[in-house]
Amino acid sequence: MRADYIWMNGKIIPWDEAQVHVFTHALHYGSSVFEGIRVYETPNGPAIFRGREHYERLLYSAKVARIPSPYTVDEYLQATIDTVKANQQRSAYVRPLAFRGYNTLGVDGRGCPVEVIIASVPWGAYLGKEGLEQGVDVQVSTWRRMAPDTLNALAKIGGQYVNSQNIVMEARDNGFAEGIALDINGYVSEGSGENIFLIVKGKIYTPPLANSILGGITRDCATQIAQELGYTVTEAVLPREMLYMADEIFFTGTAAEITPVRSVDRLPVGEGKRGPITERIQARFFGIVEGELPDTYHWLTMVE
Repeated sequence: MRADYIWMNGKIIPWDEAQVHVFTHALHYGSSVFEGIRVYETPNGPAIFRGREHYERLLYSAKVARIPSPYTVDEYLQATIDTVKANQQRSAYVRPLAFRGYNTLGVDGRGCPVEVIIASVPWGAYLGKEGLEQGVDVQVSTWRRMAPDTLNALAKIGGQYVNSQNIVMEARDNGFAEGIALDINGYVSEGSGENIFLIVKGKIYTPPLANSILGGITRDCATQIAQELGYTVTEAVLPREMLYMADEIFFTGTAAEITPVRSVDRLPVGEGKRGPITERIQARFFGIVEGELPDTYHWLTMVE
């Protein structure tokens, strides 16, 4: 997973020249904020998926983490276009990262310089192409999501993803593709890097922000599509047992896109394969981002 060029601190440089000191504050304390953005190949050329919304969230995360951003949303978006162009990519996964650099080793790193990179690399389906079509097997994790007033669940801060690492490593060690975390009160929260939707008797449910979830951008897309297709989408506190009674379950996320879940804790979800409602939402999503259907939501920014 690499490319020819990377954008770093305002300049396009060769990939191997993007380096930091081993005393970089973010290496020691996780003092970074980041995003994941997809660039999709369309008949009209590569297109950035909801880039503006991703960079607005990056600036929110930076605000919460007290990491002053050196760039604006428009500057980040242009830098992304420049990076994709430099790498001559038709599709890519884009990783913007703002982090505290090298100055002090104290926990309060606000005296450290802020550095920023934007990388665009090849990356296919996060949970596998087969997973998009057949669904994935998951477990309910023994690791809980953070309690209120402990960390910032609505921000993508690097250090917080130790929790996500625990969830996914446990799941894969146990033979599953992913884990579903519960919140501090035992209610359904999210995957290690995905939001979750449950479908019960034709109605769609997803946990609210208060259940220690990230306000996902693809989550918002799935909600809009589902409502356009005539389904009711309800944000609700979901007990763990609803995972076992659901007729369909799917994950959403920039990396995971829209991925069905076929089993939870080795219990089949519905018929143990991608369900019809999930398939309809998924088909419309990919139709839009791959340029086969009109971009009525204005989600795409063309790389020109």
